[in-house]
Amino acid sequence: MKLATRKNGTRDGQLVVVSPDGATCAPATDVAPNLQAALDAWDAAEPKLRKISEALANGTRKGEPLDPKSVLAPLPRAYEWVDGSAYINHIVLVRKARGAEPPPTLRTEPLVYQGGSSEMLAPLSPIKLADEAWGCDFESEVCVILGDVPQGTKKTEAAKYVRLVTIVNDVSLRNLIPAELEKGFGFFQSKPATAFAPFAVTPDELGENWQDLRMHLPLVTKLNGTVFGNPEAGKEMHFNFGEILEHVAKTRSFTAGTILGSGTVSNEDRSRGSSCIVERRMIEKIDTGTMTTPFLKYGDRVEIEMHDKAGKTVFGKIDQIVTK
Repeated sequence: MKLATRKNGTRDGQLVVVSPDGATCAPATDVAPNLQAALDAWDAAEPKLRKISEALANGTRKGEPLDPKSVLAPLPRAYEWVDGSAYINHIVLVRKARGAEPPPTLRTEPLVYQGGSSEMLAPLSPIKLADEAWGCDFESEVCVILGDVPQGTKKTEAAKYVRLVTIVNDVSLRNLIPAELEKGFGFFQSKPATAFAPFAVTPDELGENWQDLRMHLPLVTKLNGTVFGNPEAGKEMHFNFGEILEHVAKTRSFTAGTILGSGTVSNEDRSRGSSCIVERRMIEKIDTGTMTTPFLKYGDRVEIEMHDKAGKTVFGKIDQIVTK
């Protein structure tokens, strides 16, 4: 089942069920006015939404054309946005880029930070950048949208709390990060709004591509029309979503609508490219002693998408232009 949120003049938008090909949709306002409301009452809402999905798929219900420009983030505002960093290769390269050592718990304890969630960007929203000197970078990731998660949840229980899966662009301002982290209090100014793909998909819809709470497909990022990276999302995800969830739920519970990110998808195989600019810059420094790839400039276009083995888009496309 694919879900999306369409503009309707309210902050939280209108929940729609999307056809398998992503071309049409059916409003689900008789089930829930928006996705957050559906998540709050998931046990009752999910079967009704699934019936709409089945009717769209078998042709017994005619869908409305879904205009990509009308689509918001699945959750235009979320209760919490917790982002992990589950790819060891990414952690090592990024730490090297800013002259920092990986933590001693690199392979035993997930890294997480809590990002801003009051404004989640639509898939076609621009990346608004006040100053190019801040070093704007894209970060292509997988994320899950959760139901109510009790404190103390273990990784073996985590699957039952994963409601939906999608992909994101977790934008970073690289040149602001070192000074912030030197204060010993985490990211803030260096983490602007995050953009989301148009479709959030239930795990069962993903079939064999969703295994062990990992997404097993390449995540493709293009910069100005050229593939920048297409690393496999499942292959080197050191901590799966269950392990990340167990870590963050150790001392607190989470409400339905919390979003949990994987961190930047990354592979050691350099032929797969990168899901962020800073990784490529660090590889350039290792190989040549000089970082040459610039961070994002005004007018640059970032596209992020995941395709299944038949070449069909799974979550739709994030397509953003950097604007002043």
